[in-house]
Amino acid sequence: MSKTHKSRRPYLIQAIYDWAVDNGHTPHILVAADYPGVAVPRQYVQEGRITLNLSPMAVQSMHLDDDPLWFSARFSGRPFEVVIPSGAVLAIFARENGEGLVFGEVEPPEGETDAETGADPVVSQDEPPEPPKPKGRGHLRVVK
Repeated sequence: MSKTHKSRRPYLIQAIYDWAVDNGHTPHILVAADYPGVAVPRQYVQEGRITLNLSPMAVQSMHLDDDPLWFSARFSGRPFEVVIPSGAVLAIFARENGEGLVFGEVEPPEGETDAETGADPVVSQDEPPEPPKPKGRGHLRVVK
C-alpha cells in the first residue's frame, strides 16, 4: 500500500512569501491561469499566465496556509476574490531582486495520477507537444 504525501508546494510558497515580506520585498507569484480551480480576472491573463502582487498592501484576507490559496484584491478598482490551487503556482519571487523559487511546471491536481489519466500531466496525448520556447535570460534566480 503506497502512502500519499501532501504537496510541499504550499509550504514552500508560504516560506518564500514570509522571507520576502520580512526583508521588505514585494512578493509576486506567477500562476498558470488555465489550471483547474484557478479564479483570476481573465482580462489580465497573458499567454495562459498571470503574475500577481501578494504584498500586504495589495491584498486583503489572504490565506496562504491552506490549499487553495485565496485572497481579495482590486483590479482596476474592482474587487475580485482570487483562488489559486498551489499546483498552479509556477514561481514565487521578490519583485525587487527576482530572488525566490521557480517550480517550473504545474503540479497535477490532487488525486490525479499518470496511471489514472494515462497521460503526461503536462502534455495530453491528443495534442502535439509545444515547440520549445526561446531561451532568453530570465529575471528569476534559483535559490538553493
